[in-house]
Amino acid sequence: MQVVTRKFTIFFALLSLLLPGSALYAQDKSREEADKQFYEALEAQVERYTEQLNLEDWQVFYVDSILTHNMEALRSEIMALQAARVSSADYMEVASDKWMEATYTAFRKVLNDSQWEKYLKNGAKRDKAARDKRAAKRKQ
Repeated sequence: MQVVTRKFTIFFALLSLLLPGSALYAQDKSREEADKQFYEALEAQVERYTEQLNLEDWQVFYVDSILTHNMEALRSEIMALQAARVSSADYMEVASDKWMEATYTAFRKVLNDSQWEKYLKNGAKRDKAARDKRAAKRKQ
């Protein structure tokens, strides 16, 4: 349960860095400081995956690349939505789900079966089910 809570904390910390109404932007911190914290949070997540899943060096490279690319893409997409004055949480959720699904799919290609099972047990399976449920609801 603690791993799940930590995972949600990291996700919401990353998400808060993406939203202009977040504490970072509300406190008028510079863009550089926000970027620094964003990348530090990504690095911490990579370190957690490295320890939890006992990743090999080549896997750490791919996990880092996947997370960095997908979180930057999510960040860009959310900023574009904000620039277009879209404030609906549904659009933000769709963007988040899209990039979390891309991460999930990419991780399956990098992790071996044992690591994949650990990844799923650490909350990825539940997160996937929640994304699928939201996607099904949107289709209705």
